[in-house]
Amino acid sequence: MNNPSEKKYGKLVFRVSENDELLPFLMKKMSGISRTKAKGILASGVVTVDGQSTTQHNFPVRPGMTVTMERNGGGNMLKNRWVRIVYEDKYLLVVEKRNGILSNSIHPGDETVQKILNRYLENKHLRCHAHTIHRLDRDTSGLMLFAKSKEIALKFEDDWKGTVYDRRYVALVHGEMRKSDGTISSWLKDDEHFLTYSSKTDNGGKFAVTRYKVLKVCEGYSLVELRLETGRKNQIRVHLQDIGYPVVGDPKYGDGDNSIGRLGLHAYKLCFTHPVNGNDMKFETPFPKGFDI
Repeated sequence: MNNPSEKKYGKLVFRVSENDELLPFLMKKMSGISRTKAKGILASGVVTVDGQSTTQHNFPVRPGMTVTMERNGGGNMLKNRWVRIVYEDKYLLVVEKRNGILSNSIHPGDETVQKILNRYLENKHLRCHAHTIHRLDRDTSGLMLFAKSKEIALKFEDDWKGTVYDRRYVALVHGEMRKSDGTISSWLKDDEHFLTYSSKTDNGGKFAVTRYKVLKVCEGYSLVELRLETGRKNQIRVHLQDIGYPVVGDPKYGDGDNSIGRLGLHAYKLCFTHPVNGNDMKFETPFPKGFDI
């Protein structure tokens, strides 16, 4: 039986002796507990790796690292219906946002992911604020990245493409896509009603490129993976409309027909180089319910 190497101060402390991923590592150390139970422990936010909180199943653990689990629950962890913390360290927060909430807002009365995180940081008595590094539309769910200081946020802003090297979405769209993959490009610009429209020629807007790959086709729908070469407002929704396969549940750039009760767009993958320690950071979330055509 594999026992934890230390028990102290209401914590279980495990020393890492070989390369592994966090979920199987915990299963081995916790006397062979089930995969479901280990996932539940991670989801509850009580596990840290070298002091960094993470819920990521495939978080890499290496010899010399220390994995700690709070035995009495994560008293300082965020508990909120809109936001789940996937990873946290001294500099960054990676979160998963639900659909239906703004990333941030200039209007004081709006509830936002940024406000929720600021309250969380305040409750932990940390002298920092959540700085938005990139945004998701209100009705889009998925992974978002926040910095705990303006200095770190500026590092991403100064070299976004060099730092964030892979960001992918999955979309459920109307129609059975014939091409298995492709690239959509156009200039995007807002009209006087703040709707984004697309042009194959330069219309004074911003050039946008979206690469797509079809994952599945079934009974009038397609599940599509999308990789952004640029990050323009409403880029995915407009580009999919351009090629005749609008996102399910999109009232602006589709027909509004909503068979899953939400916008069929989710930011499921986020990979970047840590701006301070240079570590390779990879995060991925499951596809939401309703996307499983």
